[in-house]
Amino acid sequence: MIKDVYQKQEDKIALYEKQIFDLEQMLEISRSLCSQLDLSSLIEAILYIVMAQLHVMGAGIYTMEEFDSSDFTLRNNVNGLEVNAALDYRIASDSKIITKLSAKNSACTLGELGLDENSKETESIKSLNPSLIVPLILKNRINGIMVLGERIVIDDSMGESYTDYEIKELMTIASLSAVAINNAILIEQSSTDIMTHLKLKYYFFNVLTDKLDEAFAKGKPISVLMFDIDFFKHFNDLYGHACGDYVLQSVAKIIRDSIREGDIASRYGGEEFTVMLNNTGRTEAMVIAERIRQNIEETDFVYNSKHMKVTISGGVSVFSVEDNPVLSAVVLVNQADQALYLSKSNGRNRITYADPKTIEKSFKDLEKKKNKK
Repeated sequence: MIKDVYQKQEDKIALYEKQIFDLEQMLEISRSLCSQLDLSSLIEAILYIVMAQLHVMGAGIYTMEEFDSSDFTLRNNVNGLEVNAALDYRIASDSKIITKLSAKNSACTLGELGLDENSKETESIKSLNPSLIVPLILKNRINGIMVLGERIVIDDSMGESYTDYEIKELMTIASLSAVAINNAILIEQSSTDIMTHLKLKYYFFNVLTDKLDEAFAKGKPISVLMFDIDFFKHFNDLYGHACGDYVLQSVAKIIRDSIREGDIASRYGGEEFTVMLNNTGRTEAMVIAERIRQNIEETDFVYNSKHMKVTISGGVSVFSVEDNPVLSAVVLVNQADQALYLSKSNGRNRITYADPKTIEKSFKDLEKKKNKK
């Protein structure tokens, strides 16, 4: 009898200790998520946390990433799940999946949602073989969907299904994730140009400044590309400002699609764009800049059934500890701007490299030509 009493007390103490430990973990998770302001880094952190806490093989998160988007998309927000390239992992905000998840307001299995088996949305989410689907809810509104993969059974005391305590823990993580994702999206939107969906100038300079410090410490190169749409005023004057907006958006998309995930493209102002290529030297930077120029030149721009020819001029500057050890983002961008000016002065639709040793001579030659006229 006394032994049973002691055993119950020990079980209670063990339970309290676990709850205290779990609370401390949740506090640490909250701090970790709140410190992540970059959306892609935040989602990666959430996926690792969920996989570790719930012992699952993989996880993914559907989010709305664009300003004007009405769909939740999975995109690259996945870790450990097999994604079928032939399927479109997109869920409309007014779909049955969202409606039923909102009504349940908790994690559930695919079967518990009772979805239409014939819909493309169901087909794509089912292909992930989810053990749970979790709504990320903020202020009674879903701002993301988490999908958990196969559960890992690590000992005999652990079943394949989730306990009520684990579901409660998962929903706490989901609530924290919903807040963090909302904050990251707000920051993303406030630093992004609404029209082109490229980063704004001030954000570009902030990131470039940080990357320059890192590049100087590690002895790695950083390249800056600057582009300007040739005769852009012509599109506005001839076809109207809506056409000019179309050209800006189309050129921006080509630039964005031509760079890596770790690089940054920005709308510098008007019809000018800048690109930062991380850990990229002169040769590769010139190849990328030329590829962007060529892709734009070869694109058939069609506005209101009118086919238009669009070209850009570009300048390239490269930070190098040996050859160009500038410590100011402004100086590096100005070098690319000077090279861009030379491209426009020498006939447009070309890329010029900003060699600090020769660019001054090029400007002097241009001045001489002007004076002769």
